[in-house]
Amino acid sequence: MKIRKFMHILTTVLAFVMLLTACAGTVEKPTGETKTSNEDQTPAGPQSLVPKEKIKGSSLYVKKVEDLPDDFILGMDISSVLSEEKSGVKYYDFEGKERDLFEILAENGVTHIRVRIWNDPFTAEGKGYGGGNCDIEAAVTIGRRAAAVGMKTIADFHYSDFWADPAKQMVPKAWKNMDIAAKAQAVYEYTADCLKKLKNAGADVAMVQIGNETNGSICGEKTWFNMADIFAAGSKAVRETLPDALVAVHFANPEKVTNYADYASKLKYYDIDYDVFASSYYPFWHGTLDNLGQVLTNVADTYGKKTMVMETSYAFTDKDTDFSGNTISGSSGITKDYPFTVQGQANCFRNVVDTVVHKAKNGIGVVYWEGAWITVGNTSWEENSRKWEEFGSGWASSYASEYDPKDAGKYYGGSAVDNQAFFDEHGKALESLRVFNLVRYGNEVPARVDAIEDTNLVFDLNGEIILPSKVNAVMTDDSKQEVDVVWNVTEDDVRKMKESGAAKYSYTGAADGREAVLNVSMVEFNFLENYSFETGDLTGWVLTDLKKANELYVEDKATDSLTGNRHMHFWSSGTDSVEFTLEQTPADLPAGSYKFTISIMGGDGGETEIYAYAKIGGEIVKTAPLEITYYNEWHTATIGSIAVGADDVLTVGIYVKCAGAGNGAWGKIDDALLNSEAVPEAPAPENG
Repeated sequence: MKIRKFMHILTTVLAFVMLLTACAGTVEKPTGETKTSNEDQTPAGPQSLVPKEKIKGSSLYVKKVEDLPDDFILGMDISSVLSEEKSGVKYYDFEGKERDLFEILAENGVTHIRVRIWNDPFTAEGKGYGGGNCDIEAAVTIGRRAAAVGMKTIADFHYSDFWADPAKQMVPKAWKNMDIAAKAQAVYEYTADCLKKLKNAGADVAMVQIGNETNGSICGEKTWFNMADIFAAGSKAVRETLPDALVAVHFANPEKVTNYADYASKLKYYDIDYDVFASSYYPFWHGTLDNLGQVLTNVADTYGKKTMVMETSYAFTDKDTDFSGNTISGSSGITKDYPFTVQGQANCFRNVVDTVVHKAKNGIGVVYWEGAWITVGNTSWEENSRKWEEFGSGWASSYASEYDPKDAGKYYGGSAVDNQAFFDEHGKALESLRVFNLVRYGNEVPARVDAIEDTNLVFDLNGEIILPSKVNAVMTDDSKQEVDVVWNVTEDDVRKMKESGAAKYSYTGAADGREAVLNVSMVEFNFLENYSFETGDLTGWVLTDLKKANELYVEDKATDSLTGNRHMHFWSSGTDSVEFTLEQTPADLPAGSYKFTISIMGGDGGETEIYAYAKIGGEIVKTAPLEITYYNEWHTATIGSIAVGADDVLTVGIYVKCAGAGNGAWGKIDDALLNSEAVPEAPAPENG
């Protein structure tokens, strides 16, 4: 054991002893009891509604997840449900019958209910911060109701009075001035107390999260040296209070592939006792499913931990229903892996489950985030806002500004995920809810058109605009099939696109009886591959070193690039040791007239010969001079009117020769562009 680590543990132990003897009154001791109203009393024995057989008659296409374990967690976070119900929200089954939400979820295959726990999401006057006002009393009620229909509970401790995520991990108000030893003790006692309340209420707690999306901080602590004490205190409380419950740690951003290995390494170094390494995975932000499986597998292989996805979701529509903007919409600029449809939502969830089962080693489950957080009304923003403020059913109320002034204090409002729920704006269950059951059995009904894929085209300003006659239809089985399309684009529209310079345009059309969307970008098209060396290598280019320079490679250094992060770098210390060509021959170049530009900066060149060139059939036909002077003074050469015939092969490039001036010649090359040029029309002959 490292000395620093040992001393830290010793200091914590001593502080703990002092806290017990001198500061016993600082944090309320757990009583092991909880007060509940008559309506919160646990019914005599849970009545399991979790289905054991396939739900029949669904129109939803679901490919069976093979080898899905019987005990695989198919969970849903519904932390906002009590605030929703207080706001007047009602939930209905597929037949339109009003039902208890917990019964509907259990009947459709949800096995676990996840509930977040905030320490004190209220002002001194009792005004709730919103987001469900998720204190332990709310968690107790939710856990009890879940158990009553046979579902288990996942307790999600944020160790904060409000939202904890990668961007913020704020310390609870009551713990604000504590040192790390006192705070760790408070975490231990608070966690144990809450778990006893859940247990006494009849909640079947199967898993406990000690922190929520703790990417580099937790409970106000931002160094792993102190974070470890918070994790350890929470884990200890779970082990002692609910020894059969799994202990989970939870992180986000699996697309940053080295982060998870680092987190898991830190947890091992500080001897944190946990069972499950859990990840958030939102496909519009968090990269590919293959990557998700790989980073979780690396943790499982290295440390032997169970893995799971603790949060995921997807939109069934791009429409907002509560007069408060959504996180994901048609204009979000996000990665849209599936159409925003009920079937697309189901396909997304099914594929996440399949990934955790087959690509993530030791994968034990997937939890859908806030699948019932719908609008509290359809009348107006004003009416909804009243409910968000009074009952906490929006993501944040104005009262949260005292705790989180920079975010909630400015942007408080309604549900940002009402379009990602499994219920429509009236509370009726969507067919996609059945996916929790059908992933176990499959429901491969005949595939049909589900949505029309957006068509995105790029045209050269000097080229011809030809619109496609077919577009991709996304089928319910997630395959694609071409269908005919008719675009609502006139000749005047085409002329405008040609004559108005670089710009973007959107049009619609009709395909298979549905609206099709066409997005057109008019650009000065660059026919060169890897024009700014952003691939990190010389893909597309041919480098010929004529004098064996010391350094001649693609450099990753944004401050030395004209654009982007990379550029071609050269340096050599010896006299007359820099001479090279860098050129590219674009494939399948249409006949026409072209313009070539390329930029360079550098210094210490001494006597130089530098020029851009264009070759036809291997022979130089045009050149343009260049020079290097000093750091960050870029020089650009332009060669225009390069005539390329139907059978011609064009090569463009740069020649650099430097004698050097004492310190060794150096330079950077960037932004090589080959653009077409409009050929001027011949003047009409004069009447003579």
